[in-house]
Amino acid sequence: MPIDVMMPYYGDPGQFRQSVRSVLAQSDPDLRLVVVDDCYPDPQPREWLSGLGDGRVEYVRNETNLGVNGNFRRCVELVTAGWFVVMGCDDVMLPDYLATVRRHAEQNPDAAVIAPGVEVIDADDAVVRPLGDRIKSVLAPRRAGVLSGERLAAGLYHGNWTYFPSLLWNTDAVRQVGFRPGLEIVLDLALLVDLTAAGGSLVHDPTVVFRYRRHVESVSSVQAVDGRRFAEENAFFDGEAARCAALGWDRAARAARWHATSRLHHGIARIARLLP
Repeated sequence: MPIDVMMPYYGDPGQFRQSVRSVLAQSDPDLRLVVVDDCYPDPQPREWLSGLGDGRVEYVRNETNLGVNGNFRRCVELVTAGWFVVMGCDDVMLPDYLATVRRHAEQNPDAAVIAPGVEVIDADDAVVRPLGDRIKSVLAPRRAGVLSGERLAAGLYHGNWTYFPSLLWNTDAVRQVGFRPGLEIVLDLALLVDLTAAGGSLVHDPTVVFRYRRHVESVSSVQAVDGRRFAEENAFFDGEAARCAALGWDRAARAARWHATSRLHHGIARIARLLP
């Protein structure tokens, strides 16, 4: 079963090289790595990739800058395998990531997404546990298992405990739903709940096989400071509450209306802006 690792690129060249090396060093080598360059102004990453001499690596450069959502959608268009990952160009796969998620995909071929365990690193590769990630760890299921339906949706509305770049997606399922246009911060959560509403399931394994990099320059961190994050989230959750009510998912509708962790994050960010 081939797996495509799609890597939308626009960022730090050093971290990008580290990300690429972590993919190519997987204990399970059966993969295709596709770097989708969103018009990064420096040709160095492309030149470095071409010098690797690894036939599993492909490079694509967009004709114009598509932005976060647009480049994710472009990545999905370029997928040829039955399963794929959209990995951040600053994240790191631990050596057994691909073998772990492939095993779950083979055991659960009808699942929409596989969610493995993740640890968070900072810009200097140190493992960290910021408050938001500690909350994610509390919300995440403790044991491996399959989640679906209202239970999965309600849990995700309470707080999105997954890490988008670590998720293995079922290509057919994603293409039937697609990324919602116009979203930057909650586009991953929107895809997850859209798949759930369509009858898709999520396979969770808490075994840590992926490193997610969190730093102040990220889109979500910048928009948390100026408030755009929360405007997008509030509009999203309002729509989700209405959809769940129409589906008869009362528990999920309440969770979407409250979206407790989003409100908590918003409150912390507002206090932080008031501090000197």
